[in-house]
Amino acid sequence: MINYYSPLTYVVPPDEEGFYLKTILQNRMGLSRKLLSRLKLTEQGITVNGKREYISIKVNSGDVIEIRMQEEESEDILPQDLPLEILYEDEYLLIVNKESGMIVHPTHGHYLNTVANAAVHHWKERGENVRFRPVHRLDQETSGVLAIAKNPYVHQQISEQMIAHSITKEYLAIVHGTVVEDRGTIDAPIDRDPEQPHVRIVTPSGYRAVTHYETVRRYDGITLVRLMLETGRTHQIRVHMKHLGHPLLGDKMYGPDFAAAADFAAGADCADGVPGAPSAVPSPAVDGEAVPALARQALHAYRLGFVHPGTREPVEFTAPLPADMQAVLDACR
Repeated sequence: MINYYSPLTYVVPPDEEGFYLKTILQNRMGLSRKLLSRLKLTEQGITVNGKREYISIKVNSGDVIEIRMQEEESEDILPQDLPLEILYEDEYLLIVNKESGMIVHPTHGHYLNTVANAAVHHWKERGENVRFRPVHRLDQETSGVLAIAKNPYVHQQISEQMIAHSITKEYLAIVHGTVVEDRGTIDAPIDRDPEQPHVRIVTPSGYRAVTHYETVRRYDGITLVRLMLETGRTHQIRVHMKHLGHPLLGDKMYGPDFAAAADFAAGADCADGVPGAPSAVPSPAVDGEAVPALARQALHAYRLGFVHPGTREPVEFTAPLPADMQAVLDACR
């Protein structure tokens, strides 16, 4: 017996009387060619008024079109009972607040302790068969809002919004130095460093990358900034802020000085200045108190907004600044 997810429904309005079913599926429901081909081969994949139909038929006003996708499982992902902060969940989406240090998806040699393991366990506990489909990725050390699609249609729909740059992706970061401008845009192409392929650099021959930023608050020697991505290149925020002269606090790969960043991560003395900060920047002072340890880059995915593929309504999800980043700001007031 084939099990299906809940159907997605479309009722044909009067002005679409006589349209081909294929036109409705592609232009109104937004199915990709790949997904459409897949549904055509599924017994109850495409129905009109409860009956399986060819996509070449013409529809009538009031016809109820439904698409159904077979339930799937991530058979290669082991369920694991791990903490998972769920911000929102329905039959289409799972939105979580990813903690820093957690990888999103298992990789070669790293099969456990990922968001995927935790999500699959969560669904098993609820009696759901769902394949893990993250709509986007966050670096291991980056915390914050992560969207996971619960079926291929939802994944396709949100992915298309990302390609069209219609999704709101807002980050908060703590950077070295005092950012003088209240707001600005970094439009600088990014590509791999030919000498270190795992590292990205700003280079004229790279791919277009655009980051908008706003200064939230200036502290002594550090600044809290809000960043909005127009494009989504690997390590884009980290590379662009380094290019601007304000690398992220705790960033071992793109920081001003690896050794200094490591000292800060171990708990530096705020009164002695933020390690790696330009000498012209005033040193933070908190009466000799040590800055709390920060063992990762100070980057947090704060806000994510898009049009919900199931309801077609705008939705927005936020995750508060995590404790480790907030502690740094509190110590450097």
